[in-house]
Amino acid sequence: MHTAPLVNRMQGDMPKIGIRPVIDGRRGGIRESLEEPTMNMAKACAQLLSQTLRHANGLPVECVIADTTIGGVTEAARAADKFRKEGVGVTITVTPSWCYPMETIDTDPLMPKAIWGFNGTERPGAVYLASALGAHNQKGLPAFSIYGKDVQDIGDSSIPEDVQDKLLRFAKAGLALATMRGKSYLALGTVSMGIAGCIVDETFFQDYLGMRNEYVDMSEFVRRMERDIYDKEEYERALSWTKENCHIGADVNSEALKRTSEQKEQDWEVVVKMTLIARDLMIGNPKLAEMGFEEEAMGHNALAAGFQGQRAWTDHYPNGDFMEAILTSSFDWNGIREPYMLATENDNLNAVTMLFGHLLTNSAQIFADVRTYWSPEAVKRVTGQALTGAAAGGVIHLINSGPAALDGTGEQTINGKPAMKPFWDITEKEVKQCLDATLWCPAVDFFRGGGYSTDFTTRGDMPMTMARINVMKGLGPVLQIAEGYSVELPSEVHDILDQRSNPTWPTTWFVPNLTGKGAFQDVYTVMNHWGSNHCAVSYGHIGADLITLASMLRIPVCMHNIPNERVFRPSAWTAFGVDEPVGADYRACAALGPLYG
Repeated sequence: MHTAPLVNRMQGDMPKIGIRPVIDGRRGGIRESLEEPTMNMAKACAQLLSQTLRHANGLPVECVIADTTIGGVTEAARAADKFRKEGVGVTITVTPSWCYPMETIDTDPLMPKAIWGFNGTERPGAVYLASALGAHNQKGLPAFSIYGKDVQDIGDSSIPEDVQDKLLRFAKAGLALATMRGKSYLALGTVSMGIAGCIVDETFFQDYLGMRNEYVDMSEFVRRMERDIYDKEEYERALSWTKENCHIGADVNSEALKRTSEQKEQDWEVVVKMTLIARDLMIGNPKLAEMGFEEEAMGHNALAAGFQGQRAWTDHYPNGDFMEAILTSSFDWNGIREPYMLATENDNLNAVTMLFGHLLTNSAQIFADVRTYWSPEAVKRVTGQALTGAAAGGVIHLINSGPAALDGTGEQTINGKPAMKPFWDITEKEVKQCLDATLWCPAVDFFRGGGYSTDFTTRGDMPMTMARINVMKGLGPVLQIAEGYSVELPSEVHDILDQRSNPTWPTTWFVPNLTGKGAFQDVYTVMNHWGSNHCAVSYGHIGADLITLASMLRIPVCMHNIPNERVFRPSAWTAFGVDEPVGADYRACAALGPLYG
């Protein structure tokens, strides 16, 4: 197995970061003395970002520096024109000195923007920073403030660690925003089992994310299967790989409901074809054009998608678990590659949350039900054993019918510890370990059309972030965030608890970090405050990155356990209530309105 070439599989170029070196425009010795340190600041910023960041597809992040320093409106316009031609999607202004704010700021209302004002004493950039932020806020153009804690000497081109953290957090979120703009969400089917998160709210996608909506009836899968509208050569290769690498698990159905060997064999053929078709629907496939299917070859430029499945499909055809699990994993028969964001049950709100996590971490995401809170008392009652260690206060059982990415096994490692990594860092050995840690169990009885579900248990001690977007009438979208860790329970405890849900489905035992107050008073309270039956789970503690991205999109965060010192929002938010950050977030988002609205 090899790592696929780094490619942009979407239409349009990847967004770049524009660096704006702003300067005091007064000639006669002032501007001249600042040219070199100002441009060096821009170069240092660009070097940090381009050497540290990558897009989720593995391609390097490119920075574009204005051709000259910007001392007035003419040079600002020249820089903006260059950025448009270069495909810049986010800008960072840097300066070591006082400049003329109204003449030099970035006034593009759709462009995420930050200002790094150098903390120096000779010609303090902090003065410009404060004045420029005031101008941005007065004009309704929110910008992020980046200001180092420690004074530096003029000409010092090093970037302090606290400044680096803010530059990187801002850039990651800004690039995620710019990557989503103009792409599609593809609904494969419609509402599953009355779940409101399946209702595609076009206003949300268009006004908040800058995305368009595409729709395909699930009968398109039948048409393409029956008319052979898929790459047959790839299908044979995919089916062979699946039979060799996907290990069969237990069939827990009653004898009367068990499918025959012939039916199970046919199910494998169908679910592999479904996987190829779903991918082709999302991003297209030039092979189809060679076969005479030019329209089908185009795809829908879908950065994320969702498959309805239940029940209109699964009452007759094999379920979508294999399709969803393989596509959302970082590997398949074509090698190690970028995962796709494909949500179960067409829960588009969870698909967007998965997309946020993927663009911020570059890694696969786990789709899960927020199924059960197990209190220590309840566990003791049904198992006879006490929860200990990180699980002592109770655990949340994250489990779904089997669509979770195989990366969620935790069989990849970073510094010897379980992890979920960007695909370009995953080894062939780790792929095999993920596959070997997963069993494919024949679907349980309420999937009347058969199929297969993944069965694995996530390894413990993985830092994780559970998140979810919900839409509220009269309010709009809100984001929930819970950082915490996966935990492993003793096998005998796990088995008893797992049997009470479904032993053929993937399990992640999750314990949130607690603050002792509000929604994070204890584990039960986190579960009790969750706003939906689904969540997206990212590797790592990325709550601060999610908060930054949400503020750019004007989506308030109703619940999080992120320390205040890690929260990074535009400077305008302080005007809405410094001592009440949650309320300030709501008021700022309401006052500014959705980014594209």
